[in-house]
Amino acid sequence: MSLMVLVLFVVGLVLLIVGAELLVRGASRLAQIVGISPLIVGLTVVAFGTSSPELAVSTQSALAGQADIALGNVVGSNIFNVLVILGACALIMPLVINQQLVRLDVPLMIGIAGLLWLLALDGRIGRLDGLLLFTGIIAYIVFAIRQSRRENAEVRAEYDQEFGTQTETGAKYLVIQVIYVVVGLVLLVLGARWLVDSAVSIAQVLGVSELMIGLTIVAAGTSMPEVATSIVATIRGERDIAVGNVIGSNIFNMLAILGITGLIAPIEVAPIALQVDIPIMIAVALMCFPIFFTGMQIARWEGGLFVGAYLLYTSYLILYASDNAALPLFTTIVGYGIVPFILLLLAVLGGRAWYVRHLKKEVSPK
Repeated sequence: MSLMVLVLFVVGLVLLIVGAELLVRGASRLAQIVGISPLIVGLTVVAFGTSSPELAVSTQSALAGQADIALGNVVGSNIFNVLVILGACALIMPLVINQQLVRLDVPLMIGIAGLLWLLALDGRIGRLDGLLLFTGIIAYIVFAIRQSRRENAEVRAEYDQEFGTQTETGAKYLVIQVIYVVVGLVLLVLGARWLVDSAVSIAQVLGVSELMIGLTIVAAGTSMPEVATSIVATIRGERDIAVGNVIGSNIFNMLAILGITGLIAPIEVAPIALQVDIPIMIAVALMCFPIFFTGMQIARWEGGLFVGAYLLYTSYLILYASDNAALPLFTTIVGYGIVPFILLLLAVLGGRAWYVRHLKKEVSPK
């Protein structure tokens, strides 16, 4: 193992942390300047920026005639984003959930995932499907901007109450924050690339199979900017950006990345993706709704539940890809034991939260 590989690994990690810090700092201050809520910034600017590695990989795959790679990239990243990133952030600090996410963005993410499954039923995502998806991201951006303008006065008042009246709103200050965002994005993308490349080299030297590398390091590699950004945002107290980054990235991945890739070249959908991976992505999206709804936050134990679910998914992938003899037993235990228990738990918690909220409305004075 060369010294340069280790250096690139460390430098890549540092660039991720520094880039995430600059991006969160610049984005939160831009939101303050223009009167847009941190949630909207997280759902759009931050989310779309941190999804740039997925966009780059998918576009290059389409141009190289390997458009089917884009689907696996998006589906895998979406599962990772929700289970690992939100789970890890919640383990660090319970995440308070904005009501807009529960009312609009999470149901929208679930609906888009369902639409993607329907579009893939014929075994491909063609150019017409790509156009439909890309039109969806344009509509989403327009709606988000209009929504933020309606909340302008309320957001200004919220910032003034929490941080005091801000006087630094000149053109120079605005340009500096834009530079922070751009430099942060560049460092995130560069850091993610160096980290993944060096990690793959290290894994090969240690004798880890290419299968394991692909299922772990490379699969998570394009989501490293989201990981770094959301964790830094959580530590800095910008939890709206942390959660909005994940939900916005998932929406962007499905609409923009698959939309653009589908326009470049039709995406062939493998049967296993249609039968297993896309349904798992939909199930993971559905997991968000009751957890977001219960107490309007993701508690630490719920974050642990997310991370545990991802470990189960990764274990399944490894057993399936290696044709391990333990796969039938593992599938039986997870499919007939663990998954039903999780679904029952979420249903009970969601029903209880709805009942308590409904009861409060009934007893509240008119």
